[in-house]
Amino acid sequence: MSEALAETDEVLSLGELEKSIGFLLRISQLRSYERFYAAFAESDLRPGEFSVLWVIRRNPGVRQGLVAETLGIKPAQMTKMIRRIEDQGRIRRVIPDDDRRSVRLFLTEDGEAFTSAHREKFFGQDDYHRHGMTEKDARELARLLQNYSGFRRPAPE
Repeated sequence: MSEALAETDEVLSLGELEKSIGFLLRISQLRSYERFYAAFAESDLRPGEFSVLWVIRRNPGVRQGLVAETLGIKPAQMTKMIRRIEDQGRIRRVIPDDDRRSVRLFLTEDGEAFTSAHREKFFGQDDYHRHGMTEKDARELARLLQNYSGFRRPAPE
């Protein structure tokens, strides 16, 4: 039995893998993280942390568990993330007297300043956010990903 050699040592044939949504999402996530770390290298920010800060900013006093559930963060990972952000002085946790099992989250002044200072970098319309796509294509991809993930949120009233 003879073994066929790859045509090149530079490019692999992926076949059907090139059309696999799961594979493409994973590669897209890796590319997104590369761009994220390049853009936020100086701010000691990890993927997911700005999203958590932003949600707290928009929902002062939100329950930690609701943030984790909404953003798809496992409780143990959320606890570590919240502790890290709290150690940085960007949030404060409050345990209400009427529900000692609940944790409510608020931004500190530093957290407010941090989210304000990094808002444009995180949500801006430059190539970092579109990954080389046109604005129209980026909007369409976001729409398709919302459909695929089931993350369609009701429009605010």
